[in-house]
Amino acid sequence: MIPAYIPNPAAALLGGGTPVDFGRCAKDGRRILGDGKTWRGLIGGIIVGIIFGLIQIFLVDYFQLDFLPKQTIITVCALATGALLGDMVKSYFKRRLGKDRGAKWPIADMYDMVIGSLVLMTLTLLVTGNIGWFAENFHSVGFLIATFIAILILSPLLHRGTNIIGYLLGLKDVPW
Repeated sequence: MIPAYIPNPAAALLGGGTPVDFGRCAKDGRRILGDGKTWRGLIGGIIVGIIFGLIQIFLVDYFQLDFLPKQTIITVCALATGALLGDMVKSYFKRRLGKDRGAKWPIADMYDMVIGSLVLMTLTLLVTGNIGWFAENFHSVGFLIATFIAILILSPLLHRGTNIIGYLLGLKDVPW
């Protein structure tokens, strides 16, 4: 999940500039995504996520860490892109519900990138015909379930931790 966990903080660090929605509003009069979703953050976050994924591929191969899933360029790109797309989908619905930028939406804020990254990775593997990747990397249902539980536990902890760090560094207006 490293390629999925890295893009959001990287986007916050690298963001700014032109908003992805170009400042447009939806039919309800509210911004489509808001000023917090910028092209520079989106592209920069995806690139940094991919770089970390490529480093992960190298380290797993070099140190023969066979107990870890074997990422591919396809899975790394899908995880990194899906994380930020999941965040943007959440922001769209957040705006439709009248929530302002930075407003708390606990469950959605913690798992948007997880859902986005896993959905895009699964769709990408289906489209490319590489669905066997799951069988190759998750040797048993128990291992798959354990991995999923670890993701469910680690995601909110990492989300909160990175947000606190971003707040302390002045990159975020709120620590959540």
